[in-house]
Amino acid sequence: MRRRSLPTFAVLLTLALGSLGAAPADSPPPLPYRLADTGGGSQLITAEAPDAASTTGTVTWWERRGGRWVAAGSAPARFGANGLADGATREQGTSTTPTGLYDLPYAFGIQEAPAGTRYAYRKVNEDSWWCQDNASASYNRWVEPRPADCRADEAEHLVSYGTQYAHALVIGFNYERPVRNRGAGIFLHVNGRGATAGCVSVPGDAMAEILAWADPERRPHIAVGTTSGPTAITRL
Repeated sequence: MRRRSLPTFAVLLTLALGSLGAAPADSPPPLPYRLADTGGGSQLITAEAPDAASTTGTVTWWERRGGRWVAAGSAPARFGANGLADGATREQGTSTTPTGLYDLPYAFGIQEAPAGTRYAYRKVNEDSWWCQDNASASYNRWVEPRPADCRADEAEHLVSYGTQYAHALVIGFNYERPVRNRGAGIFLHVNGRGATAGCVSVPGDAMAEILAWADPERRPHIAVGTTSGPTAITRL
């Protein structure tokens, strides 16, 4: 029998591995490794858009396994109707999704929490509002009932968004120490009819999967950004 030369065998082995989906040697490392900061926990959600004018992109949820970041799931995402803007300078009412790295304070929804949800989960009722009134002491907070200093036309009546807020996670943008006119009520929620008013949205089954996956003890954060440019996710 004729022996195959070693170089020929190596070439065939490389081709075989390629056909099995082996990553090329020059492929970039998984996205969490390319971020400046992941929040210090062992779970991370990335929401990446192609550029600042985009209204669609990808949400991926990652976790540390055996000391490595591994993708646990992924879904198509929607962003603000006017794209994305730097979270440090974003202005309220611009229908842009703020870029940056944020914590995820708690979950909420009109429907019951998905099975397996470990996050504190707040159930929406007829008295549940999110105050976006810059003149209110409750700016960028859930209020129940709506206080007199938070005008109804400057607040979201949460129960009115039966599709979008079936399940949601609060994104900690402008949340801990709210800056007036920066923006309020930024969530990761279920898709509506199209682009959002500034939130990040995903299909309903993906949102349920994220809530069943997210573990507050693992300190998950969400990184929102673009593939390149001043708002690149890799700058976070």
